[in-house]
Formats: sequence, structure tokens, C-alpha cells
Amino acid sequence: MNAQSATVIATYSRRMGLRLDDEREVDARIKGKRLKPVCGDVVQVEPIDNESDWLITAIEPRRNELSRPNMRGQVEVLAANLDVLVVVAAVSPLPDWFIVDRYLCAAELMGADAIVVFNKVDLLHGHDIEIPELQEYRDIGLDVLECSAETQQCIDELHNLLAGRCAIVVGQSGVGKSSLINELAAESKQRTANISAKTGEGRHTTVNSVMIHLKDGGAVIDSPGVRDYAPALADSVDAAMGFREIASAAQSCRFANCRHLREPGCAVKAAVDAGSISDRRYESFKRVVNLTEKLTQGRF
Repeated sequence: MNAQSATVIATYSRRMGLRLDDEREVDARIKGKRLKPVCGDVVQVEPIDNESDWLITAIEPRRNELSRPNMRGQVEVLAANLDVLVVVAAVSPLPDWFIVDRYLCAAELMGADAIVVFNKVDLLHGHDIEIPELQEYRDIGLDVLECSAETQQCIDELHNLLAGRCAIVVGQSGVGKSSLINELAAESKQRTANISAKTGEGRHTTVNSVMIHLKDGGAVIDSPGVRDYAPALADSVDAAMGFREIASAAQSCRFANCRHLREPGCAVKAAVDAGSISDRRYESFKRVVNLTEKLTQGRF
């Protein structure tokens, strides 16, 4: 067999789209039931005699993975080998900043960069409305862009931040992820959908994850929209490492095993009281801790 490596560029349940080393794009099946490749994976493949499909036989070690717990207490991997998470919120539907924080937590724990994109600013009709959450993200050193695919605002800046890198675009349904990707893509155009007038929520437009080439190199993975997300943490103690300002302040806590909740001499709580850590981000951290404890104890 002529085995070689390939990159997973699309997922369709037990079928995959691959890019081979010679840049050809082919379809593939998965050998056995234990292998679960995701977009971004580098896999070992071999041709199938007398067929156009290839066969995925192994997954090479991942540099990192974006994952979440499912309702059965198992970890579901969404994408692998990422350089950047682009976390999108929008003027409409109303942002859930706690979901944004959970994606940012995942990025920190993965060792990936994160970009916060506030999309559809054209809907503000030129009004200069201050979004305090965006300033919170700027204050902790994150790249924050206020974008519009409609007017092209900050599209060039986003493109420059992603050039030559592998990114995933994540966020609630309806925030305009596919519209943003359409402006960045070399060729592919993703389907878009309007906000549901009945529910005020976005309609899912991406059934499976797909990796799309960018105009000047690099790629983005378009993943299905979510109504909720939580990072898959082995222990609630890990949550602090996903909030960079909390991780920084925690170095001054009295106790090395401080959970930053009710312990005496907690530098994190002191920083919250002093205003150097935002109350909302601290509340977000506590929610991640609580959710992780429920999931690890099987109470969710």
C-alpha cells in the first residue's frame, strides 16, 4: 500500500474530506470504529483498490485540540492543531459573554491565541455605543475587532491576524461566522442564514466542520454554531489557568492550592475587590468551576 499523510479538511460523520501531501483533495472512509478524526487532524491514509476513496488508518499526535464535554460525560473533540480561536459575538443575536469567556478559557488551556470579534456593527447605524465587555478583553491583552462583513469594517485587520495560520471560527448561532469567512476565503462560499424572527436565535448553517483556504495563506475551520459551550476540564482547579488575569493574580495567593472562591488570603478575590479583575469575568470563572464540578461528578 502507498501510505502517506493527509490533513482532514471536512467531516461528514464517518466520512472525511482530505488534502493529500500533493495538494489533491479526496474523500475518505475511516478504518474501524475507534478512530475519530476531526478537522485539522493529520492522518495516515492509503488508497483503496479500484475506488476513488482513501482509507484513514491512524491519527498522528495532535499539537492541541478544542474539546467540550457531552451529556454522557465524555469528551468530544471539535478540531485539532489550531493556532488561533476566533470567538465571534454580534450585535444580534444578543451576545452571551459567558460563552465567549468559555471559548477564551479553552484557547488559553490549548496554548492557542484568541481573537474576539464583535460582528454586525453596521446594525448600530453609526452610533458609537460602548461595549464594556470588549474593553475588558482589551485590558487583558486580547486582540478585539469590531467587524462588519456588510461594510468591510476591520475585515483586512482580521485577515492580517489570520494569514498563514490555522484558525477556527466559533460562537453562537447567527453571529455571522460564515459571512465573515466568506470575506476571508480564497474561493469557498459558506451558506448564511438570517436570525429566526420567532426565536431571535440563529439558524444553524454549517452541518459539519470544514476547513477553508484563506486568500493569502492559512485556513479557517467553520464549525456549527452553538447555544452553549464549555471547555472540557479534567478538574475545576484548571479553570483558573484559562482566565489569564486570574492565573496571574493567583501567583500571590497565600495558599498554593487556593481555589479563589472562599479561601483566606486569596489574591484573586482581592484583585476583584480592587477592580483590577472585572466582576463579570470573575463570575464567569466561578461558573466554569461550578459547571466543571457538576460534569466531573456526573450531576449535569
